Amino acid sequence: MIRLEKVTKIYPGTNVPAVNDVDLEVQKGEICVLIGSSGCGKTTLMRMINRLIPITSGTIYIDDQNILDIDPIELRRHIGYAIQQIGLFPHMTVYDNIATVPRLLKWEKKRIDERVDELLNLVQLEPAQFRHRYPRELSGGQAQRIGVARAMATDPPVMLMDEPFGAIDPINREVLQDEFLKIQSQIKKTIVFITHDIHEAIKMGDRITLLDAGRLVQFGTPEELLTNPKNQFVKDFVGADRALKRLDLLKVRDAMLENPVHCHESDDVASVAQAMREKGLNFLLVNDPRDRLKGYVTLRDLYDQSGKVGDFTKPMTLTVRPEQNLKDALSKMLTFDIGIVVAVDNDGKLMGVLNTMTLAQVVGQTYDEHGGRWGKITAGGKIL
Repeated sequence: MIRLEKVTKIYPGTNVPAVNDVDLEVQKGEICVLIGSSGCGKTTLMRMINRLIPITSGTIYIDDQNILDIDPIELRRHIGYAIQQIGLFPHMTVYDNIATVPRLLKWEKKRIDERVDELLNLVQLEPAQFRHRYPRELSGGQAQRIGVARAMATDPPVMLMDEPFGAIDPINREVLQDEFLKIQSQIKKTIVFITHDIHEAIKMGDRITLLDAGRLVQFGTPEELLTNPKNQFVKDFVGADRALKRLDLLKVRDAMLENPVHCHESDDVASVAQAMREKGLNFLLVNDPRDRLKGYVTLRDLYDQSGKVGDFTKPMTLTVRPEQNLKDALSKMLTFDIGIVVAVDNDGKLMGVLNTMTLAQVVGQTYDEHGGRWGKITAGGKIL
């Protein structure tokens, strides 16, 4: 979808390239993250894609068309652009900000109205409540969402995002990241995304481009950068805790035990208690008739009781989703000092359990610096 061939940028008055001979290909529908230290050339590289900065040499193609063959204004109208500073027009309402490019393209008012409301719903802002607000009446997180909505206004096939969540506090930043990934799973845009945060790069990127002094050092999936860093610079940049960062890439479903032992709330207490004693279970998960998690019971709760299990079931206050990453799940387990957490889907259906044993198998994986591969540490400390 986006292809760079030998792209170089040298600013007037200097002989040092800001971008130096970069070859890069971004596949349709993927998020390609540009990352590197300050001054590495990532913003220059992005701005050459929509011709905000002229190319010194090399060629950039979008959908196999040389961007120099496209009128720059027309090119930018079909590329969404979201930046850290958001850049909302302060004298315009939310509606007018989102409608800016559609109006330039002479869309009919009815079509613009429908698109604005569609996008506000997509970024989880109620249209009736936010449509006529001004930027000064928005929180930072809300303004950032409007900036993303405006970038998507004309449904562009390509989006450029220059640290779009960089100005947001850590809590809201993570929320926005999660929401944007959900949106991306629906719209499948081709996105070039700049960040200076390796954690954000790992979380957001389908592939990562690591730059240093204008040169492309390594290009690959987050897994490839963490498990097979090309050189010492890459190792230093991604950090010594690469094994733990890998938890950002793994999901709860990758480590959970599926089809855990459970009973139903309509089951007889005496029968369930007897089965728990025979199997050596101190507690047991309880489902409703539709296999949604009801909660749990302990053997102590059922001791010398009669009736239905549902009468003694306690609610499970902490659960996770199978699609959550293991780092978040581990954080919850440590925060609440629990050795097991239950995974349910969006409808509350019991999907599996994650415990310290399954997590240890994943966290126990390490990178063998000498062999250059991932392995599991055995009880004797040997890497397999």
